[in-house]
Amino acid sequence: MLAVLKIKNLALVDDLTWELGPGLVGVTGQTGAGKSMIVGALKLILGERANHDLIRTGESSCSVEAIFELGGNLPQVNQLLEDSGLEPCDGNTLVVKRVFGGGSGNKQFVNCSPCTLSVLKSLGDQLVDLHGPHEHQSLLSQDRQLAMLDAYAQAGKERQAYASAWRAWQGASEALEEFRGLRQATDAEIELLRYQVEEIETADLDPGQEIDLEQRYRLVTNGARLVDLTGEAARGLGSAVEQLGEVHRSIRELEKLDPSIATLTGGFEGARVELEEIERGLSEYLGDLEFDPGEVAEMERRIDLIESLKRKYGQSLADVIAYGVQARERLRRIDQREEELERLEAAAASARKSLDTAGAALTQKRQATAPKLAKEIGGQLEDLGFKQSYFAVPLSAAVEPHSRGFETVDFQFAPNPGEPPKPLRVVASSGEMSRVMLAVKSALADQDQ
Repeated sequence: MLAVLKIKNLALVDDLTWELGPGLVGVTGQTGAGKSMIVGALKLILGERANHDLIRTGESSCSVEAIFELGGNLPQVNQLLEDSGLEPCDGNTLVVKRVFGGGSGNKQFVNCSPCTLSVLKSLGDQLVDLHGPHEHQSLLSQDRQLAMLDAYAQAGKERQAYASAWRAWQGASEALEEFRGLRQATDAEIELLRYQVEEIETADLDPGQEIDLEQRYRLVTNGARLVDLTGEAARGLGSAVEQLGEVHRSIRELEKLDPSIATLTGGFEGARVELEEIERGLSEYLGDLEFDPGEVAEMERRIDLIESLKRKYGQSLADVIAYGVQARERLRRIDQREEELERLEAAAASARKSLDTAGAALTQKRQATAPKLAKEIGGQLEDLGFKQSYFAVPLSAAVEPHSRGFETVDFQFAPNPGEPPKPLRVVASSGEMSRVMLAVKSALADQDQ
């Protein structure tokens, strides 16, 4: 149920915190008192698009927050959150918040985590029913009717077990169908795979070698220039060191005549030693600059090979390697297709057996509960003025299992005696629909559906 509603800067509402108690809550007031603002706030929580005209005059942003205490629909809400990549509820409390305006656009949160507007709309289908002449009425949805029946039956555990078995069966079935497609591989496709695997594996690729190869190639192709520049620098420093030797002798004589310049002499000595070290380093570097013309040709061949593989199998070397791994795995599965087929068929059969078990348990609970729910709703309808109406909750076996079980439900209603019951969506007028929904909500009050 809705436990708390907080509204800030929405149209006429400055700052409102409304705490609701259990049971029926009525909101009354004169025209223009702001009753519709509460409904408008709920619509925002349920994912309706926000209009910036709703922001209170003089304010830059608006926020609406709702706290729901969940009951029988907690498993469905948690499953929806997990399917949307969000954490499930902590306990049985769900917090939904909308903020818009303020130059930051529209933001929405579920349990403090950002989410999309579509998530709010999906949650809204589970949490709130809004009734009016132009509003969608979830009671007409067969999926929603099935959820109501499960909530009344307190079949949350059975429904979760079935949903888990359904996902496992779907995954096993998809894997089997995909592999059956592999069995259709032609000899030409197999030969192509073998060629691709051999071409990539023979290349002996490593993700980091491309950068190392490019750096080494840059050095090798500029070998002559490197030798010229290094030799020129080494010769210039050698000449300078010789001249510094003569300067050094003059400074020594000068120091004998005037000891006060000893500090200058020390600095000169340090600079001369550093230049000598640089000269020796350049000479050693020059001696190591040996380039084999055959190495250049080999590197060019290697670079051409890598570029060719990238054109065929991916934009980067990592993509090429990944393609090779995938091709090798696909080839392995084709080579071992009979064994793999048997394994996948066994996995799909096991998953279907588990699905049948979970589905049978859910069906049994639904079949036992459907007459009870119909009787409960019928009693509520009688209290609402339908003294001789008839309400039924018929279950029909589905042609194929679906994500919610082995059957479908279609609530049926006959408002007057002597009329055969027909689907609710066909026979109920808007006024009758309002009373039927009230009867259903009364019957499901303990499950908060």
